[in-house]
Amino acid sequence: MRVVRFSHDDVIRFGIVDETDLVVLAGDPLFAGFDTTGERVPLAEVALLAPVIPRSKIVCIARNYRDHAAELGNEVPTEPLMFLKPNTSVIGPGDAIVRPPQSQRTDYEGELAAVIGRVAKNVSVEDALDYVFGYTIGNDVTARDLQKSDGQWSRAKGFDTFCPLGPAIETEFTPSPDVRIVTRVNGEVHQDGTLGEMVFSPAEFISYASHAFTLLPGDVILAGTPAGVGPFVAGDVVEVEITGLGTLRNPVRDA
Repeated sequence: MRVVRFSHDDVIRFGIVDETDLVVLAGDPLFAGFDTTGERVPLAEVALLAPVIPRSKIVCIARNYRDHAAELGNEVPTEPLMFLKPNTSVIGPGDAIVRPPQSQRTDYEGELAAVIGRVAKNVSVEDALDYVFGYTIGNDVTARDLQKSDGQWSRAKGFDTFCPLGPAIETEFTPSPDVRIVTRVNGEVHQDGTLGEMVFSPAEFISYASHAFTLLPGDVILAGTPAGVGPFVAGDVVEVEITGLGTLRNPVRDA
Protein backbone atom coordinates (compact mmCIF):
# COMPACT_ATOMS: atom_id res chain seq x y z
CA MET A 1 0.00 0.00 0.00
CA ARG A 2 1.03 3.57 -0.67
CA VAL A 3 0.11 5.61 2.40
CA VAL A 4 -0.02 9.39 2.23
CA ARG A 5 -0.68 12.24 4.60
CA PHE A 6 -2.61 15.03 2.94
CA SER A 7 -4.53 18.25 3.39
CA HIS A 8 -8.02 18.61 1.96
CA ASP A 9 -10.42 21.43 2.80
CA ASP A 10 -7.92 22.60 5.43
CA VAL A 11 -8.08 19.25 7.26
CA ILE A 12 -5.04 16.96 7.58
CA ARG A 13 -5.84 13.29 7.03
CA PHE A 14 -4.28 10.00 5.93
CA GLY A 15 -5.15 7.91 2.91
CA ILE A 16 -4.22 4.99 0.68
CA VAL A 17 -3.48 5.68 -2.97
CA ASP A 18 -5.87 3.85 -5.30
CA GLU A 19 -5.01 4.89 -8.85
CA THR A 20 -6.26 8.50 -9.15
CA ASP A 21 -8.09 8.54 -5.81
CA LEU A 22 -7.30 8.38 -2.12
CA VAL A 23 -9.15 5.98 0.14
CA VAL A 24 -9.46 8.03 3.34
CA LEU A 25 -8.29 6.38 6.55
CA ALA A 26 -9.97 6.88 9.92
CA GLY A 27 -6.69 7.87 11.58
CA ASP A 28 -2.92 7.69 11.46
CA PRO A 29 -2.24 4.10 10.32
CA LEU A 30 0.90 3.93 12.45
CA PHE A 31 -1.30 4.07 15.54
CA ALA A 32 -4.89 3.45 14.38
CA GLY A 33 -4.51 0.76 11.72
CA PHE A 34 -6.08 0.79 8.27
CA ASP A 35 -9.77 1.28 9.02
CA THR A 36 -11.34 3.52 6.38
CA THR A 37 -14.06 6.16 6.56
CA GLY A 38 -15.72 5.05 3.33
CA GLU A 39 -14.71 8.31 1.64
CA ARG A 40 -12.71 8.70 -1.55
CA VAL A 41 -10.97 11.92 -2.55
CA PRO A 42 -9.40 12.62 -5.97
CA LEU A 43 -5.62 12.89 -5.70
CA ALA A 44 -5.74 15.99 -7.87
CA GLU A 45 -7.74 17.83 -5.19
CA VAL A 46 -5.36 17.35 -2.25
CA ALA A 47 -2.01 18.73 -1.13
CA LEU A 48 0.42 15.98 -0.21
CA LEU A 49 2.30 16.52 3.05
CA ALA A 50 5.27 14.76 4.61
CA PRO A 51 3.89 11.23 5.05
CA VAL A 52 5.15 11.08 8.64
CA ILE A 53 6.20 13.61 11.26
CA PRO A 54 8.38 11.63 13.68
CA ARG A 55 7.09 12.01 17.23
CA SER A 56 10.50 11.12 18.61
CA LYS A 57 13.52 11.25 16.27
CA ILE A 58 15.16 10.94 12.89
CA VAL A 59 18.19 8.67 13.02
CA CYS A 60 20.69 9.13 10.19
CA ILE A 61 23.38 6.71 9.04
CA ALA A 62 26.48 8.60 7.91
CA ARG A 63 29.05 7.49 5.33
CA ASN A 64 27.03 4.40 4.43
CA TYR A 65 28.27 4.45 0.82
CA ARG A 66 31.99 3.93 0.27
CA ASP A 67 32.18 6.32 -2.68
CA HIS A 68 30.46 9.06 -0.68
CA ALA A 69 32.88 8.64 2.22
CA ALA A 70 35.76 8.84 -0.25
CA GLU A 71 34.49 11.98 -1.99
CA LEU A 72 34.51 13.82 1.35
CA GLY A 73 37.91 12.42 2.33
CA ASN A 74 36.58 10.21 5.11
CA GLU A 75 37.26 6.63 6.13
CA VAL A 76 34.53 4.03 5.70
CA PRO A 77 33.16 3.28 9.20
CA THR A 78 33.54 -0.21 10.61
CA GLU A 79 30.14 0.06 12.30
CA PRO A 80 27.18 2.34 11.57
CA LEU A 81 27.94 6.00 12.28
CA MET A 82 24.78 7.67 13.56
CA PHE A 83 23.51 11.18 14.21
CA LEU A 84 20.07 12.70 14.82
CA LYS A 85 17.99 15.32 13.06
CA PRO A 86 15.13 17.13 14.86
CA ASN A 87 11.57 16.46 13.76
CA THR A 88 11.20 20.21 13.15
CA SER A 89 13.45 19.77 10.10
CA VAL A 90 10.78 17.72 8.27
CA ILE A 91 8.95 19.12 5.24
CA GLY A 92 6.89 17.42 2.56
CA PRO A 93 6.85 17.11 -1.21
CA GLY A 94 6.68 20.48 -2.94
CA ASP A 95 7.68 22.40 0.19
CA ALA A 96 10.62 24.76 -0.14
CA ILE A 97 14.05 23.95 1.25
CA VAL A 98 15.19 27.20 2.86
CA ARG A 99 18.89 28.04 2.70
CA PRO A 100 19.82 29.69 6.02
CA PRO A 101 21.86 32.90 6.01
CA GLN A 102 24.43 31.29 8.33
CA SER A 103 25.57 28.94 5.54
CA GLN A 104 27.32 29.66 2.26
CA ARG A 105 27.01 26.07 0.99
CA THR A 106 23.93 23.91 1.39
CA ASP A 107 24.00 20.40 -0.12
CA TYR A 108 21.47 17.76 -1.17
CA GLU A 109 21.83 14.14 -0.03
CA GLY A 110 19.22 11.80 -1.51
CA GLU A 111 18.45 8.84 0.75
CA LEU A 112 16.17 5.89 1.43
CA ALA A 113 14.09 6.42 4.58
CA ALA A 114 12.76 3.57 6.74
CA VAL A 115 9.71 4.33 8.90
CA ILE A 116 9.53 2.33 12.13
CA GLY A 117 6.17 0.71 12.82
CA ARG A 118 6.47 -0.62 16.37
CA VAL A 119 8.65 -0.28 19.43
CA ALA A 120 12.09 -1.73 18.75
CA LYS A 121 14.74 -2.25 21.42
CA ASN A 122 17.77 -4.53 21.11
CA VAL A 123 16.37 -6.30 18.05
CA SER A 124 18.44 -8.76 16.05
CA VAL A 125 19.53 -8.23 12.46
CA GLU A 126 17.35 -11.21 11.51
CA ASP A 127 14.22 -9.61 13.01
CA ALA A 128 14.95 -5.93 12.32
CA LEU A 129 12.87 -5.53 9.15
CA ASP A 130 9.80 -6.85 10.99
CA TYR A 131 9.74 -3.51 12.83
CA VAL A 132 9.52 -1.43 9.65
CA PHE A 133 6.14 0.05 8.74
CA GLY A 134 7.32 1.04 5.28
CA TYR A 135 9.76 3.12 3.29
CA THR A 136 9.78 6.58 1.78
CA ILE A 137 12.30 8.99 0.25
CA GLY A 138 14.39 11.47 2.21
CA ASN A 139 16.84 14.28 1.55
CA ASP A 140 19.42 14.82 4.29
CA VAL A 141 20.01 18.50 3.51
CA THR A 142 23.31 19.68 4.96
CA ALA A 143 24.99 23.03 5.52
CA ARG A 144 28.36 21.64 4.47
CA ASP A 145 30.45 24.60 5.61
CA LEU A 146 28.88 24.52 9.08
CA GLN A 147 29.35 20.76 9.28
CA LYS A 148 33.07 21.35 8.86
CA SER A 149 33.38 24.41 11.09
CA ASP A 150 31.18 23.28 14.00
CA GLY A 151 33.01 20.03 14.68
CA GLN A 152 29.67 18.25 15.16
CA TRP A 153 26.62 18.02 12.94
CA SER A 154 23.54 19.07 14.90
CA ARG A 155 23.26 22.59 13.48
CA ALA A 156 24.48 21.74 9.98
CA LYS A 157 21.94 18.94 9.59
CA GLY A 158 19.13 20.28 11.75
CA PHE A 159 17.86 23.56 10.31
CA ASP A 160 14.14 23.84 9.64
CA THR A 161 13.30 22.36 6.19
CA PHE A 162 16.48 20.22 6.16
CA CYS A 163 14.63 16.88 6.05
CA PRO A 164 12.24 16.60 3.11
CA LEU A 165 10.27 13.32 3.21
CA GLY A 166 7.76 11.81 0.80
CA PRO A 167 5.77 11.59 -1.29
CA ALA A 168 4.30 8.41 0.27
CA ILE A 169 5.14 5.49 2.53
CA GLU A 170 5.22 2.23 0.60
CA THR A 171 4.41 -0.61 3.01
CA GLU A 172 5.26 -3.41 0.56
CA PHE A 173 8.60 -2.06 -0.65
CA THR A 174 11.62 -4.37 -0.47
CA PRO A 175 15.03 -2.64 -0.15
CA SER A 176 16.74 -5.00 -2.57
CA PRO A 177 20.31 -4.34 -3.75
CA ASP A 178 19.26 -3.42 -7.29
CA VAL A 179 16.95 -0.58 -6.21
CA ARG A 180 18.22 2.63 -7.80
CA ILE A 181 18.46 6.03 -6.11
CA VAL A 182 18.93 9.11 -8.29
CA THR A 183 19.18 12.78 -7.30
CA ARG A 184 18.66 15.52 -9.87
CA VAL A 185 19.06 19.28 -9.64
CA ASN A 186 17.07 21.14 -12.29
CA GLY A 187 16.71 17.86 -14.18
CA GLU A 188 20.45 17.09 -14.26
CA VAL A 189 21.57 13.85 -12.59
CA HIS A 190 24.05 14.39 -9.75
CA GLN A 191 23.70 11.15 -7.76
CA ASP A 192 23.07 7.72 -9.24
CA GLY A 193 23.54 4.65 -7.06
CA THR A 194 21.90 1.49 -5.82
CA LEU A 195 21.00 0.20 -2.39
CA GLY A 196 23.46 -2.63 -2.97
CA GLU A 197 26.29 -0.11 -2.58
CA MET A 198 25.42 0.52 1.07
CA VAL A 199 28.04 -0.52 3.61
CA PHE A 200 25.37 -1.54 6.13
CA SER A 201 22.00 -2.92 5.06
CA PRO A 202 18.70 -1.65 6.50
CA ALA A 203 18.45 -4.72 8.72
CA GLU A 204 21.96 -4.11 10.05
CA PHE A 205 21.58 -0.40 10.81
CA ILE A 206 18.08 -0.75 12.28
CA SER A 207 19.33 -3.46 14.62
CA TYR A 208 22.39 -1.36 15.51
CA ALA A 209 20.31 1.75 16.20
CA SER A 210 17.89 -0.22 18.39
CA HIS A 211 20.76 -1.21 20.66
CA ALA A 212 21.44 2.48 21.31
CA PHE A 213 17.98 4.08 21.23
CA THR A 214 14.51 2.69 21.74
CA LEU A 215 12.94 3.13 18.30
CA LEU A 216 9.31 4.25 18.44
CA PRO A 217 6.49 4.07 15.89
CA GLY A 218 6.95 6.93 13.45
CA ASP A 219 10.69 7.23 13.95
CA VAL A 220 12.53 7.60 10.65
CA ILE A 221 15.95 6.20 9.80
CA LEU A 222 17.78 7.75 6.84
CA ALA A 223 20.00 5.15 5.19
CA GLY A 224 22.90 7.26 3.92
CA THR A 225 23.61 8.82 0.55
CA PRO A 226 25.53 7.76 -2.58
CA ALA A 227 28.42 9.71 -4.05
CA GLY A 228 27.70 12.92 -5.94
CA VAL A 229 26.57 15.26 -3.17
CA GLY A 230 26.82 18.93 -4.00
CA PRO A 231 25.36 22.38 -3.46
CA PHE A 232 22.16 23.99 -4.64
CA VAL A 233 21.05 27.61 -4.73
CA ALA A 234 17.82 29.56 -4.57
CA GLY A 235 15.64 28.86 -7.59
CA ASP A 236 16.86 25.29 -8.02
CA VAL A 237 14.56 22.27 -7.87
CA VAL A 238 15.93 19.12 -6.20
CA GLU A 239 14.44 15.72 -7.04
CA VAL A 240 15.24 12.41 -5.37
CA GLU A 241 13.88 9.33 -7.14
CA ILE A 242 13.95 5.78 -5.79
CA THR A 243 12.71 2.85 -7.83
CA GLY A 244 9.35 1.75 -6.46
CA LEU A 245 8.91 4.78 -4.20
CA GLY A 246 8.43 7.61 -6.69
CA THR A 247 10.03 11.05 -6.71
CA LEU A 248 10.45 13.59 -3.92
CA ARG A 249 10.61 17.09 -5.42
CA ASN A 250 11.43 20.32 -3.55
CA PRO A 251 12.17 23.86 -4.72
CA VAL A 252 14.89 25.89 -3.02
CA ARG A 253 14.77 29.45 -1.73
CA ASP A 254 16.83 31.68 0.51
CA ALA A 255 15.59 32.68 3.95
